Amino acid sequence: MTNANTSVTPTPNGDRRRQMLIAGGIFILIGAAWTAHWALVGRYHEDTDDAYVAGNIVQVTPQTAGTVVAIYADNTQRVSAGQILIELDDSNAQITLAQAEAELAHTVRTVRSLFTANDALNAQIDLQQTILSRAKADLNRRSGLGKTGAISYEELHHSEVAVKSAQSDLLAAREALAGNEALTENTAIDSHPEVLAAAAKVRAAYLNLQRTRIPSPVDGYVSKRGVQLGQRIAPGKPLMAVIPLDQVWIDANFKESQLHHIRIGQPVALSADMYGGDVEYQGYVVGLDAGTGSAFSLLPPQNATGNWIKVVQRLPVRIALDPKQLAANPLRIGLSMTAEIDISDDSGAQLSQGTNKLQAAYATEVYELAGHAAEELVEQIIKANIGTPSSIATLTNH
Repeated sequence: MTNANTSVTPTPNGDRRRQMLIAGGIFILIGAAWTAHWALVGRYHEDTDDAYVAGNIVQVTPQTAGTVVAIYADNTQRVSAGQILIELDDSNAQITLAQAEAELAHTVRTVRSLFTANDALNAQIDLQQTILSRAKADLNRRSGLGKTGAISYEELHHSEVAVKSAQSDLLAAREALAGNEALTENTAIDSHPEVLAAAAKVRAAYLNLQRTRIPSPVDGYVSKRGVQLGQRIAPGKPLMAVIPLDQVWIDANFKESQLHHIRIGQPVALSADMYGGDVEYQGYVVGLDAGTGSAFSLLPPQNATGNWIKVVQRLPVRIALDPKQLAANPLRIGLSMTAEIDISDDSGAQLSQGTNKLQAAYATEVYELAGHAAEELVEQIIKANIGTPSSIATLTNH
């Protein structure tokens, strides 16, 4: 007789089947969620963690040779455009400038004498014309007396020689005036070729003196200082670098299979390993590089060798950052970034459109100040040696 209250023990196969069904259901839900995410969000985004901060590394280099006597900035320090970073010994430059200034002053006075000589030569011509007229009148008078025998032939001959001599002196005076006018015509003292040449030497000497004080070309932070006190440097040698951290951008290296829908102007969300997920930068695609990193390497790969293995290439995509976000959370060159591009709108261009007139993307004006100061120095020297205003007007009129 069987007890009706006896329970039936579940079989192991039933438990395993239940577990498999639960696990299968979970995987189906995960797959459905992933598929839905990809269909609604994922397929409209391309991301990479092969992205790095890039920027301008402005080299500070000398324009003249010299010995370093002072260094005013070191690594990590912020400097402003035009601020003096390095000073060279300027003893020789001072002497050269003094010689050029003296030569310009002497040249101005010499040229001034050329203009003054024109007046003297004109007066000499007037004098010679008077002498010639007197000699001709004397000859005419003596010629009449010679016909009557009142004077000797020898005295008449002397009168003829005097006329010829006066004619020769007048011709010489006119040639001298023509030669002097050839040196002064169609010009003034301050625009005379000799004055301009001497002024150019003053400008060059002044610039060489100013170049013994090496300024910062831009605002930024000093890095890579390699110059030392007492070092003899040559023009063009890198001494240090100034990095403007407000001008950095992102170079994101996307796989070639990710580039199909990437366009200029698409929005980009970025995060830096330095700040983690606490800070998210907003940027946009500026352009796609003209070649992959391997194509621009020092030794480009040669695939026509017979042992070729395909390697997925990456192309740098430049991304601009929001200046306000960059100022609030500054980045450093070389830091790692993660970039995610929204490719939902792929109607933009893949290549930037060029213009006929290019404008400077980066520029500095710190070197123009020395040129303006050199012009002022030249004007001062010429003004000090050219003479009084009345004499200048007189010389110019002649």
